[in-house]
Amino acid sequence: MILLTGGTGYVGGRLLKAFERQHVPLRALVRRSPTPSAPTTEWVSGDVLDDASLRRAMSGVRTAYYLIHSMATPGHFAERDRDAARRFAAAARESGVERIIYLGGLGGGRDLSEHLASRQEVGRILRESDVPVIEFRASIIVGAGSLSYEIVRSLVDKLPVMITPRWVTTLAQPIAIDDVVEYLQEAAQQAEGGIYEIGGTDRVSYAGLMKEYARQKGCRRLLIRVPVLSPGLSGLWLRLMAPRYARVGRALIEGVRNETVVQNPEAQSRFKVRPRGVAEAIRHAREEQPPEAPALRGASSATALLALLALCMGAAIAWKAEGPRLIPYASAAVAAWLIVRRDGLTEARLALGIFAAAVAIGRPIGAPAVLVTAALFFVRSRLAAALVLPLLLRGWL
Repeated sequence: MILLTGGTGYVGGRLLKAFERQHVPLRALVRRSPTPSAPTTEWVSGDVLDDASLRRAMSGVRTAYYLIHSMATPGHFAERDRDAARRFAAAARESGVERIIYLGGLGGGRDLSEHLASRQEVGRILRESDVPVIEFRASIIVGAGSLSYEIVRSLVDKLPVMITPRWVTTLAQPIAIDDVVEYLQEAAQQAEGGIYEIGGTDRVSYAGLMKEYARQKGCRRLLIRVPVLSPGLSGLWLRLMAPRYARVGRALIEGVRNETVVQNPEAQSRFKVRPRGVAEAIRHAREEQPPEAPALRGASSATALLALLALCMGAAIAWKAEGPRLIPYASAAVAAWLIVRRDGLTEARLALGIFAAAVAIGRPIGAPAVLVTAALFFVRSRLAAALVLPLLLRGWL
């Protein structure tokens, strides 16, 4: 029997589906049991911080996957991960588990980020159980839905010009999610433990990923680098540019100060997996990406439109606009609504903030804000960009 933790997470969910396609008997430990997915999968409610539920879950288990972390939960994630790993290791030893398979993070040197140091500490704790541990250390994982890929996609999709911190040029060795899953699956057949560094065939930075994604999308993006690498600044930058991923993304980005490239290629000789390159990984991720549904629908969408119309008409009244001079304001309200409906208030807040300034400030000072707004709207919706440009004419109508 195989025990899988993290089966509702990104990597664990992919691995779960791969095992189900092969009809492999599997037990998945989750906090809340989801809808049953396959007859070969047994869902067990429990928590890695609950010793009793761990022992129940490990009954009769030969191979246990440890694919969880606490970065998304409130509080100090390293302490929580340390506690969870110790409990898991103890339960595995007591239950007679024959091997533990763990996915950690690449990175070397003394100045590891808290995220990478925690990932590697978890591996050490698991190995102290005396149960053979196969630990994979991976760099950036590329795939539709992976945090790193979604940050890249979000930034490139939204911003024609990016002011980028220094971390975007740090060298990494990205690996496709399907290759990671293949390594994890094959590890279940390995008898001996070990630490294996895994990566794709290319060594590139986050900037390289952004450029490749933009190339495949058929657009050009200008990256302007600033020579600053502050965790606080990087976190603020991410909250501003990609707020949906900011909470976990900040911890991830702090780790990008460390190069994450494969130094020991032993995995290539031990496993049959032949990883792909960055271009193929991104191409596959884009093919898998589901069509984006509007963030706002129904009453929420209608409320947003009315609020934006009220904002723009209020500005028009303040500037004593009447007759034809009201048209640019109404047009701008519809433009902003198209963006809010698409992305939601949180994701669109940078564009909306500059839009509010463009509406509130009159000619000629407001013209630069209108042009910046149009550029931010253009990468999301050409119609929205066109509808906001009449604000440039409001003083002449």
